[in-house]
Amino acid sequence: MKPPYKTVLFLGDGMADEPVAELGRLTPLQAAQTPHMDAIARLGRSGSMVTLPEGFPTSSDVANMSVLGCDLATEMCGRGPLEAASQGIKLGPEDIAFRMNLVTVDADGILRDFSGGHISQADAEEAVRLLNEALGSEKVRFHAGVSYRNLLILSGPEFSANVSYDKPDDNHGEPVNKHLPRTKSSEGVHTAEVLRDLIARAAEALKGREANGIWPWSGGKSGALHNICERYGVRAAVISAVDVINGLGSCMGMDVIRVPGATGYIDTNYEGKADAALKALADGYDFVYVHVEAIDEVSHAQDLQLKLQAIEDFDRRLVGRVMEAAGPDVAYCVLPDHPVPLATGKHTRTPVPVAVYQPGVEPDYIESFDEISAPKGGLRRLWGSKLMDLLLKDEPLA
Repeated sequence: MKPPYKTVLFLGDGMADEPVAELGRLTPLQAAQTPHMDAIARLGRSGSMVTLPEGFPTSSDVANMSVLGCDLATEMCGRGPLEAASQGIKLGPEDIAFRMNLVTVDADGILRDFSGGHISQADAEEAVRLLNEALGSEKVRFHAGVSYRNLLILSGPEFSANVSYDKPDDNHGEPVNKHLPRTKSSEGVHTAEVLRDLIARAAEALKGREANGIWPWSGGKSGALHNICERYGVRAAVISAVDVINGLGSCMGMDVIRVPGATGYIDTNYEGKADAALKALADGYDFVYVHVEAIDEVSHAQDLQLKLQAIEDFDRRLVGRVMEAAGPDVAYCVLPDHPVPLATGKHTRTPVPVAVYQPGVEPDYIESFDEISAPKGGLRRLWGSKLMDLLLKDEPLA
């Protein structure tokens, strides 16, 4: 049975970090002004959560699946199918969907920008058009997504998802030819060869453009994810600017709420997301999952000042706006999906801080929301479905 109150979960992608010398060994979360996230910690309970367990990629699809209580061992399907679902692309039984970044590669073959210079939507759509014109066929299709985040779909019985890949945002400054798709077994040999050929030919098709290359990764077939609404008897919605999160929510039975001006970067429409969450509560949704990509993007860029700004914008313009309007009768949860330390600009498996306020539940003694304080709280270490069980089941945490 679901709890007697509604819940908003605020997900700050890549928000967790490590102590930074320029901040006097504080983390960005400790140094930033975050009165509203601190209020959730002070009025509620805190802990930490394992979102990127060993044996799985350190990617946002894995981390957000963990937050939403998926069984990674049985429900992992790859990022490509989730983003296809977000775009309303129906995958057939012989289709393999890959996430495809538009990237910038220099004359020496070194990856310089996993986002193609944060390519504009118009330029990304033109790049995808050129790729389809030069390389597309009945078996090879390119689909535009949001900015640099696009899709490559291979169709036919000869293709396999059994291909190893490296994440582009983990390999800035690295030679692209050292991180090309590789086969995991004999059945993936042809697919890996096709992907490598497409990467080489795409460089010619995109020659002269800032986003002058492609990086396909995280491919898979359409998989079966559990329905979160059926599991907990709730009506749920997801609010995000990026396809992978919207696709994940859609595959799990959540309604996708699109917000004009939500960009996936620091210029995103925080107020629009907040107002959409408030409207969802008013319209009868029991659970609203509000995801913000901006903090992750500036963390990958290793920009300390922009990370502090993005965290404070997240707290003031989104979390605070919702809490001030919805009041204390709504439950609130805040956490990152994974850390992106500024020192490396890469995802890590370190458990993330989490804070949960629920009406009528006794708080613990934690006063602020950050990586150092939260693990000392009453929720201790969460994993698997424990967070969703806590938020959406009307029963105490074991």
